[in-house]
Amino acid sequence: MKIPAENNHSDPVSEFILLGFPCTWEVQILLFSIFCVIYVLTLMGNLCIICAVWWNDHLHTPMYILLANFSFLEIWYVTSTVPNMLANFLSETNSISFYGCFIQFYFFFSMGTTETFFLSAMAFDRYLAICRPLHYPAVMTVQRCIRIGAGCWVCGFSCFLLPVYLISQLPFCGPNTIDHFLCDPGPLMNLSCVAAPATEIICAIFNSVLIFSTFLFITSSYTLVIRAVLRVPSAEGRHKAFSTCGSHLAVVSLFYGSIMVMYVSPTAGNPAGIQKIVTLFYSVMTPLFNPLIYSLRNKEMKQALTKLFRIMRPGQRQLLKN
Repeated sequence: MKIPAENNHSDPVSEFILLGFPCTWEVQILLFSIFCVIYVLTLMGNLCIICAVWWNDHLHTPMYILLANFSFLEIWYVTSTVPNMLANFLSETNSISFYGCFIQFYFFFSMGTTETFFLSAMAFDRYLAICRPLHYPAVMTVQRCIRIGAGCWVCGFSCFLLPVYLISQLPFCGPNTIDHFLCDPGPLMNLSCVAAPATEIICAIFNSVLIFSTFLFITSSYTLVIRAVLRVPSAEGRHKAFSTCGSHLAVVSLFYGSIMVMYVSPTAGNPAGIQKIVTLFYSVMTPLFNPLIYSLRNKEMKQALTKLFRIMRPGQRQLLKN
């Protein structure tokens, strides 16, 4: 809701108030405990995948290198919001500085964008491995996989520079309360002193093009993969291919389903509580689920994690490579 015109000349805001989840102190402590446990489990799960890939020579392949990068990304993705949210549960002010808000905005959405690129790269890798198996070793080398991963990081952190710059140039002169637990572009633009239809349109087009282009690329790749898998004569071969691709598709469905509800469907009329729940799902819950999905549906990853846990026991520390 825009503020009245007579307030347009008041002092610009120097900080924002993240309303978060307003409730009693007892419920705040309960939520703090729940999200603290979720955060620790998320870090541990993704770190286990990174360590398993790093220490196991059998997993030094493009698919698992991309997966390790993806897990590393998930660690920082959840770290960009959850620690600040946990601090606000114990704070009375729930304030974040003007620049801190836009730094969080930039890193959170840059890492979300990077995630779409990594999911696309992983889909392309599975397409080559299953649909072009003879060409796969020559096309998807480890060096090329590393270059693709680096490209995902660079492109992901470059794409959101324009939206962040445009929104940061809007005048903010009060009120400064954001009904969210993070600095989201929608609530931020609603706090602007003046209407900014051009910025809103640019951001909407940017989100739609990014989400739909990567989603169509991923779905097209897996459509070709499924068609190729169905032609495999061996039931064991079909099961192995489906188990690997099934985990990828589960992650894609969780992530894209929630961000489309949030940024593509018309959520402006939805209560703020629904938007917070949807944001929680793709920003906090999916990084928790992803290690479980990849480890439970992948035989090689389960074996690598079993070896990792075995050498971490006291008295049995040895190199996983042996």
